[in-house]
Amino acid sequence: MNLEVIILAAGQGTRMKSSKPKVLHHLAGKPMLLHVIETARLLSARKIHVVYGHGGDQIMQEMGQLEGVDWTEQAEQLGTGHAVQQVMSKLSEDSTALVLYGDVPMIQSSTLQTLVADVSEKQMSLLTVKLDDPSGYGRIVRNQHHEVEKIVEHKDANESELLISEVNSGIMAVRTTHLNKWLSQLSNDNVQGEYYLTDIIEMASNDDIGVTATITDDPIEVSGINDKVQLQVMERAYQYRQALGFMREGVSIIDASRFDCRGSCTIGKDVVIDVNAVIQGEVVLGDRVNIGPNVLLEDAIIENDVQIFANSVIQQAQIGAHSRIGPFARIRPETVLKNNTHVGNFVEIKKSTVGVGSKVNHLSYIGDSEIGSNVNIGAGTITCNYDGANKFKTIIGDNAFIGSDTQLVAPVTIGKGATIGAGSTITRNSPDDKLTLSRSKQVTLDNWQRPKKE
Repeated sequence: MNLEVIILAAGQGTRMKSSKPKVLHHLAGKPMLLHVIETARLLSARKIHVVYGHGGDQIMQEMGQLEGVDWTEQAEQLGTGHAVQQVMSKLSEDSTALVLYGDVPMIQSSTLQTLVADVSEKQMSLLTVKLDDPSGYGRIVRNQHHEVEKIVEHKDANESELLISEVNSGIMAVRTTHLNKWLSQLSNDNVQGEYYLTDIIEMASNDDIGVTATITDDPIEVSGINDKVQLQVMERAYQYRQALGFMREGVSIIDASRFDCRGSCTIGKDVVIDVNAVIQGEVVLGDRVNIGPNVLLEDAIIENDVQIFANSVIQQAQIGAHSRIGPFARIRPETVLKNNTHVGNFVEIKKSTVGVGSKVNHLSYIGDSEIGSNVNIGAGTITCNYDGANKFKTIIGDNAFIGSDTQLVAPVTIGKGATIGAGSTITRNSPDDKLTLSRSKQVTLDNWQRPKKE
């Protein structure tokens, strides 16, 4: 079967109250239009055609380089039928056209495969849903044989038609030759003055082309997003479904309603994720990883048996097995923590490698550094890696001990087994296995008196 997908994404989305085109608003960390495109790619279509309009420059700037996607502008927004007309010249005559919508991001590929499979020269396919409150949706009108006869838009429906609970999702599949013919017959003689794509259903019936209506039992799958309230509702629905999927694979998620994965996540066995964890980008979690509350993981690799305590942030970094991070730790990009490392509260590490068994437990900043194995970094230690113009590296050898409140002014090397006395400012390399410190002489003034208020 030669399949072509048409995604309608030209709407302005005025109810979003935003300068950003509606289809660029994010669901689970990426534009809702991208969700639809990625689903369409699973269908092995010959081509994916996106019809865009309002905010076209923004859409093309953010998404115009997607491979295998053809972009067509709808300069005037004259309805869904008019939108599909803009792309018809690009479709092969022997194809099946599948019409999707850029603001309906949770449609599933399995549903679409069923829909497309029902299409033939004598039959088109339509996806419908039954709603408790069908207000605003086009009603599915069936004849006495329960066959789909036409779709009536809400604003054009009479009293009896308004009572119908089965509504049109807008998603349909039809042979291109039929679609071409029917689009040329569309009229804008309606309340909105637009060319409705749904009018082709009645034309199909008149031409003895059967209309198969597949009723989905999942209203969320076909729900459009028109404002920020609906966007939030869909976000929670999307995240809850992701959480259920992870839990079915064995992940312990403490509260599925307070879990967010805005990207992709590979998760090992016996992983525990506490409330309000946010996973962004591509994240890998090994076996027996335990993630505390309010943790952000972005493009990170977390190896086996890692404990990440509350309120920690790990971005574009790799954490070795059996390590402990946080609470309130920040691991910044290009950081690699080897196995059995400990990074404690209010520690920030950037673009550094920390060796096996090393500890940075309290109130420290480590940047542009190479730290060996079994190193202890005392509380309040700072690597002074930036002179206002350039960055410099700090190297700390295996088994070194850095006393509390130390400033290491890069470029500087601390030798293996070296000890740095607390409160030192180190500006030159320190030798292996020696104590190095820099302090002013301590004095006591015998006759000094503390000032008193008048």
